[in-house]
Amino acid sequence: MTIVYPDIKPWGRSFKEYVRMFNLTPDDLERKILGCGDGPASFNAEFTERGGNIISVDPVYFFSADQIRQRIHETYNYIIDQTRKNQDKFIWQEIGSVEELGRIRMSAMEKFLKDFSEGVMQKRYIPGELPFLPFKDKEFDLALCSHLLFLYTDNLSLEFHLKSIEELCRVSNEVRVFPLQDVNADRSSYVEPVINFLRTKNQDVKEIKVAYEFQKGGNTMLRIC
Repeated sequence: MTIVYPDIKPWGRSFKEYVRMFNLTPDDLERKILGCGDGPASFNAEFTERGGNIISVDPVYFFSADQIRQRIHETYNYIIDQTRKNQDKFIWQEIGSVEELGRIRMSAMEKFLKDFSEGVMQKRYIPGELPFLPFKDKEFDLALCSHLLFLYTDNLSLEFHLKSIEELCRVSNEVRVFPLQDVNADRSSYVEPVINFLRTKNQDVKEIKVAYEFQKGGNTMLRIC
């Protein structure tokens, strides 16, 4: 079957997953980090507990914690159902079943929801969205974009991708994007055009293998600096 998402879904991942998805080293975790499109991930909450310097930006932060919780519950069954019908697109090793996936994701999103109100007051959660971010040039050392660009190839145009990555490069000294596959575990048709575009801008672009793979073949990130 084919996975179809009519819009971008709020779906959160953990600090541990971010570390593996983006090959984050102890030195990386000492840097000022932007999480772009983090949504209800627990990365910000868990990283802050560890003393990290992190700001997350996402349009869902325009809403209250209760409103975000409602949106999560509205989309949870849809995502789980799509995953169950397409289990062949995933590797069920560290996560053993669709049910376990649901528990892991909800655990991460609950951590986010508990942290959200305080994080808003501390300006760790900033409402905003690509391709125009509310930050100064080179405000961050490292920008991470998880499960937005490339994943939603069917929803977001190539032009959106080019403008968005250019914007991420504007606000940060280094950018990492994961994964490079779309929702159906196929390599996004935008990867090569994006790489070629960045090289015309004299950006150093590398595709790097990471120690994380849930989608089959989804174990590479794009590193831009």
